Amino acid sequence: MLWYVILLIGLSWLLQSFFGFMQIKHFNKKYAEMRQLGRVAIGKKIGLFKAGTVVMFAIDRRNNILKATKMQGVTVLSRVRTLKGFEGKNLLHLGEEDFHKVNKLTRLAIEDALNSYHIISKGGELKVKKGWIDLLLSKKKINNTR
Repeated sequence: MLWYVILLIGLSWLLQSFFGFMQIKHFNKKYAEMRQLGRVAIGKKIGLFKAGTVVMFAIDRRNNILKATKMQGVTVLSRVRTLKGFEGKNLLHLGEEDFHKVNKLTRLAIEDALNSYHIISKGGELKVKKGWIDLLLSKKKINNTR
């Protein structure tokens, strides 16, 4: 009985790894397509118990949005889809009326894309945000040193 459980866990892990690989491959393909249009501003909002969201805006030299996409979901089956209502608008002049069309996680991801764009355009570097595992491990290290 224990071997069946171990085998089931192993097969589940392999299946999730395969679908995760396919999701990353799909995302990279869509990113490459958008990159051919121009520069790409990317923002993300990771949901711990909610759907995570990644937005991408292909922009021209004047920061006009040529194409907007998002990937949102809680599983490895989510795919990049068109984000309607943003094409033709200026990325730097998005306002409240533009945010009413999207959900909260998408709004936060768009704000992250704008923030990242401002940092990069000023010659700065983006800081890598720690995930929840990193935070747990750093707390464990602090507790062990006391």
